[in-house]
Amino acid sequence: MENVHFTGLSIAISTFLVIGLFHPIVIKVEYYFGVRLWWIFLLAGIAFIVGSMLMANVIASSILGVLGASCLWSIGELFEQKQRVKKGWFPMNPKRKEEYED
Repeated sequence: MENVHFTGLSIAISTFLVIGLFHPIVIKVEYYFGVRLWWIFLLAGIAFIVGSMLMANVIASSILGVLGASCLWSIGELFEQKQRVKKGWFPMNPKRKEEYED
């Protein structure tokens, strides 16, 4: 057991959890705010990626990198979520109904 390293497993579990966390975040953000908050994901993504490059610890650096990449990926998912709502696959916020009209 002394030759077993858990770094990769820790990074894998963290990645799985981060991706799983971002799925409902994108859905909720689109429902309540639409796509207008995309820039917050951009700034957070850049900040996390810069933080990952400055972090000496491999696990922490990896988690920050995954958070950054997930934030950046979520920008596209936010706009895709709007299309899913238009198709009726997800509920539309009735307070923002005019945003879905073409």
